Amino acid sequence: MLLVTGGAGFIGSNFVLDWLAENDEPILNLDALTYAGNLENLVSVITDPRHTFVKGDIGDKTLVASLLAHYRPRAIINFAAETHVDRSIFGPDLFYKTNVLGTLNLLKCAKAFYDVADPAEQRKFRFLHVSTDEVFGSLTSNEPAFTEETPYRPNSPYSASKACS
Repeated sequence: MLLVTGGAGFIGSNFVLDWLAENDEPILNLDALTYAGNLENLVSVITDPRHTFVKGDIGDKTLVASLLAHYRPRAIINFAAETHVDRSIFGPDLFYKTNVLGTLNLLKCAKAFYDVADPAEQRKFRFLHVSTDEVFGSLTSNEPAFTEETPYRPNSPYSASKACS
């Protein structure tokens, strides 16, 4: 089983749909259903027994820990985030809360889960965090494409929060 956070958002829901179309492995989908999440994105799998949806926040330590203990996923794929540069300029606190502190909570819960897992579970366990190219700043038309070695140059609260996470 995979735990997908932010799985009702644009990118997360497309991952969920593609995964279930290609794989039998079930997904536990955790999403707070804020402005970015929409269950209509998942209408085709909402009754699929391989898809379990839980409305909740990655910052909720009790919820995340209980989901990990109960479902024992082999991987966490973190799509959960506050998004949109313009929204971050007018409300940066929420971006920090979700993108930085929420991700930190998810990592701490994953580490606690990993620490008590048996060795076979530990070998298989993965944590994948989805970020954004915005962490690298902006490119002009005559600059080369970003690479893994490109230094971070965030230029909005959104991109700074994603760089921090």
